[in-house]
Amino acid sequence: MGFLANIQIFEWLCIAGGYLAGSISAAILVCRLMGLSDPRLQGSKNPGATNVMRLHGKQAAIITLLGDVLKGVLPILLARWAGASYEVQILVGIAAFLGHLYPVYFGLKGGKGVATAYGVLFALDWRLGLACGVTWVAVFALKRISSLAALTAFLLLPLYSWLMNRSLLMTLACILVSSLIYWRHRSNIRQLLAGEE
Repeated sequence: MGFLANIQIFEWLCIAGGYLAGSISAAILVCRLMGLSDPRLQGSKNPGATNVMRLHGKQAAIITLLGDVLKGVLPILLARWAGASYEVQILVGIAAFLGHLYPVYFGLKGGKGVATAYGVLFALDWRLGLACGVTWVAVFALKRISSLAALTAFLLLPLYSWLMNRSLLMTLACILVSSLIYWRHRSNIRQLLAGEE
């Protein structure tokens, strides 16, 4: 982790920008712009695509999903374009993911992070994004439970990272992301164990 001492000012700005971009809630903005009810007040009260889908249908959910993915992708691409190192790009991705979970604009109360995490993965190493995506689709096709599909995909993410990427920092980042996704899905986990999901 000695590279932290060598991070330049513009790279710190990229990391801060990643967090601020991640803090933008696609679910809340989409629902406001479309004249729909606030997803934080109904259903699971989670500002994410799944809850928007339950409350307001496919169109709003798809736009929300794309917005959440893009805010994981774009900060990393911009940091790469600006010349940030791969290690800093990983930190930018973590910052965007944390912004989604704990958004500065919405009282640090955000979503569960799955879509934004996928955006980060595809931007950093498309193979990891694809591996997790295929896992999600396979589990969902078998069980038809979105949370179970996500939990399975991110349980395997650190293993995928080590096998495909071989970067210790990237694998540690994947462990952090997976752990936080499990923490944010703890109510879903309880429901799954009780057979109620």
